[in-house]
Amino acid sequence: MATKKKEAPASAQDMKALLEKQRAAFQAELPVSAAARKDRLQRAKTLLLDNRDALARAVSDDFGHRSTEQTLLTDIMASVGPLNHGIKHLEGWMRSEKRKLDFPLGLLGAKAWVEYQPKGVIGVIAPWNFPVNLTFGPLAGVFAAGNRAMVKPSEFTPATSELMASLAAKYFDETELAFVVGGPEVGQAFTELPFDHMIFTGATSIAKHVMRAAAENLVPLTLELGGKSPTIVSRSADIAQAADRIATGKMMNAGQICLAPDYMLVPEEKEGEIVEGLKASAARLYPTLLANPDYTSVVNGRHRERLESYIADAREKGAEVIVVNPGNEDFSAQNTHKMPLHIVRKVTDDMKVMQDEIFGPVLPVKTYKNLTDAVDYVNGRDRPLGLYYFGEDAAEQRQVLDRTISGGVTVNDVIMHISSEDLPFGGVGPSGMGNYHGHDGFKAFSHIKAVYKQPKMDIAKLAGFKPPYNATTLKTLKQRLK
Repeated sequence: MATKKKEAPASAQDMKALLEKQRAAFQAELPVSAAARKDRLQRAKTLLLDNRDALARAVSDDFGHRSTEQTLLTDIMASVGPLNHGIKHLEGWMRSEKRKLDFPLGLLGAKAWVEYQPKGVIGVIAPWNFPVNLTFGPLAGVFAAGNRAMVKPSEFTPATSELMASLAAKYFDETELAFVVGGPEVGQAFTELPFDHMIFTGATSIAKHVMRAAAENLVPLTLELGGKSPTIVSRSADIAQAADRIATGKMMNAGQICLAPDYMLVPEEKEGEIVEGLKASAARLYPTLLANPDYTSVVNGRHRERLESYIADAREKGAEVIVVNPGNEDFSAQNTHKMPLHIVRKVTDDMKVMQDEIFGPVLPVKTYKNLTDAVDYVNGRDRPLGLYYFGEDAAEQRQVLDRTISGGVTVNDVIMHISSEDLPFGGVGPSGMGNYHGHDGFKAFSHIKAVYKQPKMDIAKLAGFKPPYNATTLKTLKQRLK
């Protein structure tokens, strides 16, 4: 384990030099053994476990307040799991795969297979909402596939970013893993580097700039973006259970989750019951908020102002806003940026809460008369990262799964499909591009190399593929052109 701390590069020139150094080390190591990959995965795991408390404190400092238990659950445990999964399965993933050949090549001794090779140096751009997990989760696939990595963490969580950078320098040589800290200028220069692959987690608006920069070097991308993930509640749903699970998912991390339920579609005659269920569940989960160590703050004043502007806009345009404040607390005098859950009824499409990804504890509720209307409403908007259906009607469930397109789906809960390492995670269209997690992450960060081995006999001549063309050529064409 390297112990010498490396300073994070600050300039584009320094970053490019570091990339070249990582690529040279990568090339010299080929082929990357299973033992080397496991060692990097294990060191990443050890880094997290040894420093879990310090990381939790740093995250809380960056947020103004964030539950230690939540960080241990959603950032540390949720990163250790993928690293363990990679350690357990990577040898099987690394095996070459035999592929079939078209007749008659296989009969004549030719062979074909696929090999999974590491791509090289992967650029990882991580966001602020789960700063540890959305760094080390992707690194599980990056290291399992045999790559090196450079990471640009978010400037919105500076304490966490600086700590991860200093820890990485203690557990890894800079040619294996290096962090580049800094603001938007550093981030822009980072996206312009000629990586062998880049993964970006963040806003769709920023992803467009990342894609433009990557295009200059034809860098392949994995984009995990987000969007307005809908929650459809069926008439057949257990309303109390649905309300509890939706409130839990929406208030986790104060709604600052790319997969948070962004808006609800509910049967018009069930709206009142569902809203009351949400209020009751939120009060049970968080009977108070300001001094409650379990409830997370909005990350900064700018984001809180953005959320408050959404609420004001909705009110001005006729919405009913229900503030779930069970302790009747005064949020105007707080030192942090905590916000209670705001349930927004009577929403219309011209309101900002129905146009922008909310990323906070604001939950619009829209009614429908029949499920087809709800499905059509979802289909009239950008394809979301997640979609949630609550209900026990198998035909309705099938209708939702068949007629909507989203990155992933959780049935009778929210967010949970991200928790399985055997399920691919990613978006579609404006909500993302490509998948990672588990085996899918290994493949995303690997080059899938096709290999064909020709036997000693001249198959091309036997099949009539070589000039001068003759009767054998015509026979082959007659057989194959059907």
